[in-house]
Amino acid sequence: MASSPTVIFPVFMFIVFFLSIASAKRHLPQKYFNVLDYGAIADGKSENSPAFLKAWEDACRYPGKSRVLIPKGTFKIWSTTFLGPCRGPIAFVIKGVVKAPTNPGEFMNMNTWLGFRYVDRLSVNGGGYLDGQGLAAWPYNDCSTNPNCSPLPVTLRFDFVTMAKINHLRSINSKNTHINLFACHNVNISRIRLTSPGDSPNTDGIRIGASTHIKISTSVIQTGDDCVAMVTGSKNILVRKVTCGPGHGISIGSLGRSRGDFVSDVKVINCTFIGTQNGVRIKTWAAGSVPGTVSNVFFGYISMQNVNNPILIDQTYCPGLSHCSDFGEQSSLVKIKGVTFYNIWGTSSSKVAVALECSAREPCQNIILNKINLRYHGRGGPAISECSNVIGRSYGRQYPPSCV
Repeated sequence: MASSPTVIFPVFMFIVFFLSIASAKRHLPQKYFNVLDYGAIADGKSENSPAFLKAWEDACRYPGKSRVLIPKGTFKIWSTTFLGPCRGPIAFVIKGVVKAPTNPGEFMNMNTWLGFRYVDRLSVNGGGYLDGQGLAAWPYNDCSTNPNCSPLPVTLRFDFVTMAKINHLRSINSKNTHINLFACHNVNISRIRLTSPGDSPNTDGIRIGASTHIKISTSVIQTGDDCVAMVTGSKNILVRKVTCGPGHGISIGSLGRSRGDFVSDVKVINCTFIGTQNGVRIKTWAAGSVPGTVSNVFFGYISMQNVNNPILIDQTYCPGLSHCSDFGEQSSLVKIKGVTFYNIWGTSSSKVAVALECSAREPCQNIILNKINLRYHGRGGPAISECSNVIGRSYGRQYPPSCV
């Protein structure tokens, strides 16, 4: 039996109405929300958090493409977190300089300077500067010299952010980590420069945890800690065309402090290390270790220039020796398997150019060394490799001679 026209017509009109609303949203013009219009003052002294937040809130409510604009000038801003979800794609466009506070009362015991949380389709870019003014804070961050050290704010923190792009940005003198990703998915970081002095404490460049499908490319990272650190929950991570140095290298870990720690499916390719403490490194705790895994990792096509530990697996990681001794002699319970070091060349600043120190209780498995050419020109040369508890294979040119 044919449908009644009186039924078909209302359904048809509803569909037309719905499609027209969706089309209107797609064709809304891009809209800028300039922080100056919300009362921000670019004098480097005035506190601009309320103006930044108001601009963000209006931009976040806009159903089309919105842009929060920080124009040229110097803006001081206190610890601020920008919350989603937003109604459409949103960008935070930094053209000027954004400065952090230097008064300890304004930053002590805060874990974030600029934060973004629960945002989808976010862009942070613009070619401007984030100045963490770390010199005022580093004495509080160095626990080796200050027993009363306390957490300091990360420059940029992204929590539960998806489909994001961070590019054409510079962060200098971060008080702590420059960029921290937690519980993020599908984030592309490119063409950034992160700079802190080599002796600045705990200033990781990019720290990734509990996040998936993260890409970092075509960037320069100069820090006092890891250029890139991948901690537990990091999966499907690509790091390519990154120049690292000074710093502690590109690291997986440390792992083994919490049961179920894992990192998997990591590629570090086409990178350059200059004068770093480490090159490519996997580190796990031995003292007090609990089970965890590191799997499916590829380090390849990498240049080392005067790097102290170019290739390193350290399953005895334990900074703070007096504390570690409380656990006695222990071996790590973190399983490391499926790690390839391919086509890595250059110079080592220490005699031990390749060090694979794995756990006696959980030996490293399926470790591949292929085309390694690392030279040492200092006293007591030439370069050597050292291995313990490693199951794997070596292929191609091996200098120093392989210990696998």
